[in-house]
Amino acid sequence: MDAQLIAFTGVAAGMVALPGADFTVVVRNALASRTAGLATALGVAGGLLVHTALAVAGLAAVLVTMPVLFRTVQLLGGAYVLYLGLSALYAIRRRPLRDGSGPPSGTREDEPGRPAPREFGRALRQGFLTNALNPKAPVLFLSLLPQFVPHGQPPLPRTLLLAALVVVLALIWFPAVALLVDRLGRWLRRPRTARAIEGGSGVALTGLGLALVTGPLLR
Repeated sequence: MDAQLIAFTGVAAGMVALPGADFTVVVRNALASRTAGLATALGVAGGLLVHTALAVAGLAAVLVTMPVLFRTVQLLGGAYVLYLGLSALYAIRRRPLRDGSGPPSGTREDEPGRPAPREFGRALRQGFLTNALNPKAPVLFLSLLPQFVPHGQPPLPRTLLLAALVVVLALIWFPAVALLVDRLGRWLRRPRTARAIEGGSGVALTGLGLALVTGPLLR
């Protein structure tokens, strides 16, 4: 039995499940509909695929060693997360919550609970960009993956396996979160509860975005 692979699975699972901007966006979109939540979850996994592929290719090392390029990614990621947070806060005022008798916000009246194709694409894009523009991920994967490559083994096949494992864990965890939110949807979509979740996610995303934009260079 590969003890290092088992250890990496535990570390990677904790890393994927750690609440962050991607988790917040999945929960927020899952409140609109199950499909929107699942689309966001797939987008998040796609963003992780980008980071793991860069780490395997060694490009993450280039990004980390070039402060200007790294800072650019940090600013772009922070600006996007900040935009999502402010949009969530604005949505509370712009779209007052329903009394619970109608379909959730963001769905079509003739297909309750199912977002229009535009909404699906937007949710997918939000999940992908939230994760792909995360400036901490290149450092994390670059420092994590080599530690679980056994001495004497070719690094490429092993890092490919580890990278694929991270993406698989994301494809399990984030859709599970979206389905759980949808399962609890009737309670979570009550006006006061939904407003609190929308406001909480908006505050969390805004805080994360501000920390990235105004904070020091992440190394």
